[in-house]
Amino acid sequence: MNEIQQNFTITVASLVFAAVISGLPAQASDVTESNALVEKAQTTINAFANNKDFPGLKSALGQAKGVLIFPQILKAGFILGGSGGSGVLLVRDEKTGNWIGPAFYTMGSASLGFQAGASAAEVVMLVHSQKALDSLYSNKLKLGADASVAVGPKGLGTGASITADFITYSTVKGAFVGMAVDGSVLDVRDSLNAAYYGKSVTPMDILVKQDVSNNLASAGLQAALKKASK
Repeated sequence: MNEIQQNFTITVASLVFAAVISGLPAQASDVTESNALVEKAQTTINAFANNKDFPGLKSALGQAKGVLIFPQILKAGFILGGSGGSGVLLVRDEKTGNWIGPAFYTMGSASLGFQAGASAAEVVMLVHSQKALDSLYSNKLKLGADASVAVGPKGLGTGASITADFITYSTVKGAFVGMAVDGSVLDVRDSLNAAYYGKSVTPMDILVKQDVSNNLASAGLQAALKKASK
């Protein structure tokens, strides 16, 4: 491959990956997108809580520091393999069992390789360590490098290590068999946080200081999580 072809391939690959991680159409407003994402997150957690493949998820939620819910992670591959999507983070009040949030995040990754196909996944990630939770408040976090991640067990298995910073559960449709999140980067979606709460806020403002006016649209998601974690 000559230099011109290589540059063209990289440019096209970058455009494909940018399209993948956008998740929703560019013309959708941040307010519309943020509200839709919360509704979809509620549907996702209800589905996972009732999924017979994840019988241990409810008890695991009751021990988690927080939970990231990604209703749709899109993955595509043709020379470039990439995945991405948006989701929400909520944290559990250990005294009351109530869930606080959401704050909005993205998860994305890119890798070079000869692969083809596409898939869509729903992903629920339990935050099991305070270190991981604190990292989510302030910095981009790379799974597998900055924080350990394990796959949640299916059926009656006990495969996930409770010592991992994150435990992931996923359901996948499409050409790829599984959804690996190692190497993915978690980052804050400031524009959606601002749109949802009506002002510029950080995850720390939302989840720790709780310096936001409660968005009534959150109530259904918070209640679904509380029910799922019993």
